[in-house]
Amino acid sequence: MDEQVDVARAYLNALLSHNGNSVPIEPSAVRYEAGLKTAFSGNHLRRSLSGGPQYRLIRLIRDCAWSVEGDDVTADYLLDAGLFGHTLVTVRVVETFRIPRGDLRIHRIDAKIRRP
Repeated sequence: MDEQVDVARAYLNALLSHNGNSVPIEPSAVRYEAGLKTAFSGNHLRRSLSGGPQYRLIRLIRDCAWSVEGDDVTADYLLDAGLFGHTLVTVRVVETFRIPRGDLRIHRIDAKIRRP
């Protein structure tokens, strides 16, 4: 369980550091947000983490609660976004990561974002 959470935690850390190179991602990984596909491969996801403008506004991830059920790891957290050192919006993010215990790489992410 802790190893699966560590993999998902590496993803959250990359959201803040804008460096997706250390995140264990399976080459055919996909990401969905509100049912829409937002990452089409592991390389696409890694590039987005490292240079995607949509992630540049992220200032802080806080109050993260983790749960694990089989190969699925869920992170429920608050995300603060803004510009010039000021938070403009806070949202609640619930992301479920498919991280098989025998592989320990992200295969799929399903994200739901809403106002807290």
